[in-house]
Amino acid sequence: MQQLRIHYFQHVHFEGPGSIEEWCDRRGHSLSSTKFYGDFKLPGLADIDWLIIMGGPMSINDEDKFEWLTVEKQFIQKAIQAGKTILGICLGAQLLAEMLGAKVYQNTYKEIGWFPIELTSSAIQDGLFSNLDLKPTVFHWHGDTFDLPKNAVHLAQSKGCKNQAFLLNKITGLQFHLEMTEQSLEKMLEHGKSELVDGKYIQSKNEMLANQSLIEDNKKMLFSILDKLMEESPIIYGSEPK
Repeated sequence: MQQLRIHYFQHVHFEGPGSIEEWCDRRGHSLSSTKFYGDFKLPGLADIDWLIIMGGPMSINDEDKFEWLTVEKQFIQKAIQAGKTILGICLGAQLLAEMLGAKVYQNTYKEIGWFPIELTSSAIQDGLFSNLDLKPTVFHWHGDTFDLPKNAVHLAQSKGCKNQAFLLNKITGLQFHLEMTEQSLEKMLEHGKSELVDGKYIQSKNEMLANQSLIEDNKKMLFSILDKLMEESPIIYGSEPK
């Protein structure tokens, strides 16, 4: 099995890699990070094979509040140009969509909690989502959404949000959080409790905790997707943007 050098971007201390870390440990891949909420250092593009971009409560347009967003976007653009395998989760997917030329904006509804998504016919045909449930229940915590980037494959949708996932070459965007663990769920609930108001697609803290059994199902989905990305994405050592 090829050993990957995986690097992740983390935007706040309570939205870390979750079960992605367990997957890397089980598969023998190295895992490094840039944590933008403290003193941070970006990796060299030639020193990583994959980039994973985590979520966060901020908007992609909050450069005035978070100056590092500009630096992060520049790095993401270079990683795209270098042909890296990139996975974006929630805010990460929104950043990828913008860097690929798509519009990112506030969704009609916030989605917070355990809600089903529906895989598209394209997702069913694509190897990345093959052998998965057609209507899995996954964890959401987002208020923004995005248009599909040009030529991207639409992979999933929900009643509250049309564009839940996309694939473009070696770039994957997921609006939902398959990486949740019991510990990360507790952190999200603690730091996002002000958002738990009445809403069509907003569950209460008790509702979310009552469905923690779904964490294991989501982890299995995540591991399946990561394994398939590994099979389809050969290592590109020494790759730099032209």
